[in-house]
Amino acid sequence: MFTQLHHIAIICSNYERSKHFYTRVLQLPIIHEHYRADKRSYKLDLQIGDLQLELFSFEHPPKRQSYPEACGLRHLAFAVDCIEETIAYLQAHHIEVEPIRIDPITGKKFTFFQDPDQLPIELYERG
Repeated sequence: MFTQLHHIAIICSNYERSKHFYTRVLQLPIIHEHYRADKRSYKLDLQIGDLQLELFSFEHPPKRQSYPEACGLRHLAFAVDCIEETIAYLQAHHIEVEPIRIDPITGKKFTFFQDPDQLPIELYERG
């Protein structure tokens, strides 16, 4: 019945800042950008592999719950080929990245950084 994820939606507090982060820093290609005048809101569709990332803006979105164990979506996770290279790239763009950890189950490297609205994003090395 369910064959794959189609998209993940993110609501941002500052559209231009988040658009820059996802398209320029993370280099996700734009599929489509649409301004919804009735809602005074943007919808930006971005490509990440076979998945779409939808970036929405709204005038006054509520703040995200800050504690990590709140119910609901916890974080995004991007697969990378070399975690050290990806971390170096992010740090060159002034993005703070947590120290590398090892997944005790798979033995693979992973770490976290945040988007402009403090959404946690995980890097997980395919290796």
